[in-house]
Amino acid sequence: MLRLRVALVNPPTTANFETQNALGLKSPPLGLAYLAATLEREGYRVSIIDATALGLSHSQTASKLKSMKPDVIGITSITPTISDAIQTVIESKAQVPGAVTVMGGCHITAMPLETMAACPSLDCGVIGEGETTLLELVRAVESGSGMEGIDGVVHRQERAGGAGRISVNRMRRLTPDLDSIPFPARHLLPLDRYTVLNERTVIGSIITSRGCPYNCIFCSSARFYGRVYRARSPGNVVDEVEELVQKYKLKFVEFIDDTMTVSRGRAESIAREIIRRRLDISWGFGSRVDLVTEDMLRLFKRAGCIMFYMGIESGSERIINALRKGISLDQVKSAIACAKKAKIETMGTFIIGSPWEAWDDVMRTIGFAKSCGIDYAQFTVMTPYPGTDAYEIARGEGLLEESDWAKFTTIRPVMHTRYLSREQLAKLVSDAYRSFY
Repeated sequence: MLRLRVALVNPPTTANFETQNALGLKSPPLGLAYLAATLEREGYRVSIIDATALGLSHSQTASKLKSMKPDVIGITSITPTISDAIQTVIESKAQVPGAVTVMGGCHITAMPLETMAACPSLDCGVIGEGETTLLELVRAVESGSGMEGIDGVVHRQERAGGAGRISVNRMRRLTPDLDSIPFPARHLLPLDRYTVLNERTVIGSIITSRGCPYNCIFCSSARFYGRVYRARSPGNVVDEVEELVQKYKLKFVEFIDDTMTVSRGRAESIAREIIRRRLDISWGFGSRVDLVTEDMLRLFKRAGCIMFYMGIESGSERIINALRKGISLDQVKSAIACAKKAKIETMGTFIIGSPWEAWDDVMRTIGFAKSCGIDYAQFTVMTPYPGTDAYEIARGEGLLEESDWAKFTTIRPVMHTRYLSREQLAKLVSDAYRSFY
């Protein structure tokens, strides 16, 4: 018996992601590739439409889906792309009315009821980590059973004469063994359409862990992946690195975990395993400044590491504390010094426009960015995403000025601070870039 046909969609994007556009960056939707791999392993017929990479419009995406005749259409969305995702659902449902439409991603995880209410064409949504939930959902569609017993799902309860109320099932327990999740189904992605600096290249992104045990007010990751840190084994991680090297001929990979080095021993074991297998690969990673040591970074360098991405956030200790970042500027300087000794380049990321931020705080941030020794800097504005404490603070204090989710791209201000207007914040971000570079 043929299993169901499932189409997973990264919707067209009309939001203006200025940073990505300036860098000529188009990255693969790794989350969809993980979902596809899980479904493929169970025998389902899966395809991925990366409409953004392919340059498809909403109507072209829907027409493509019509020709594929999928039984289930899964669409991913982050907050800035939610309007595009909803439009894709609407047009897809019109073209393939018999398909069950599903949405996943950070936005519906944070606002399940609101998202379902905004899109009557959407049948259900996956809340949080999606591999097991989507698999159970597809099985339910295949068997004709309901969704009431599936953890991690928001759906419309059936009622005689039409759809009933929207119901949110209980949260799903997080997958404890990440090694049990298959590698992303990269063969389903249009790998020749991804770009860096507008040059087409196969992009090798790897997630080695999920969950962040820290408590920053601006981060939406914990809402999606939880606060419990879960990590893949070093051997499993390096197996994927080796696949990228051998199958896709990559020379650079990026570990895109929120915080790769929560477990120092595991992170160092990954580096040692890369060295042991003699993999000819360069790589970058992101972590906290208080979770690296000079010895660790020297080992990383021997294993091919060339870039350390660090979240510094502010040059004002007052603002760092308000953000609940849990680091000090002395720790930042120490991590940068360790990286320099190891001959690893550094990129520091900074947020301008925290609710309590004044002009002097921003000046301290710009000054610190220029003096601390980082090689590259990225400046963004505080963007309070749904599901974060920053969002509740901005709403509660009347700081949030924008309701168009497409503008939540971290470049153009959507809120003011207690002391600075949106216009001032926009100028300060521009000034920060000009001053640093």
